[in-house]
Amino acid sequence: VQLQASGGGLVQAGGFLRLSCAASGRAFSSYAMGWFRQAPGKEREFVAGVTWTGEKKYYVDYLKGRFTIDRDNSKNTVYLQMNSLKPDDTGVYFCAGCPTIPSRDLKSYDYWGQGTLVTVSS
Repeated sequence: VQLQASGGGLVQAGGFLRLSCAASGRAFSSYAMGWFRQAPGKEREFVAGVTWTGEKKYYVDYLKGRFTIDRDNSKNTVYLQMNSLKPDDTGVYFCAGCPTIPSRDLKSYDYWGQGTLVTVSS
């Protein structure tokens, strides 16, 4: 599975962005998918995850309510809708594929996209 993240950009605080992660390969629909982010000078952290069916979604607690993860297996794409963005949301956002259930552990993911940069100005 190859993953291509897109949709990042520069946005003012309070704004929104929708990230997309397009996957190639038939195995996409059998993978749980996750979004991670890496702020400047910090470690990569889990943001949200979705099971392969799309039925169960997981979020880091402090982003719940502002971020929404969805997937469309017919389009081999997973999305991250980010609302009410804050400067602290700035970072490179990565999508990743996990063969089991979504996990906060980076090591659980077999495939990674190249990342898309989100910059939130104050």
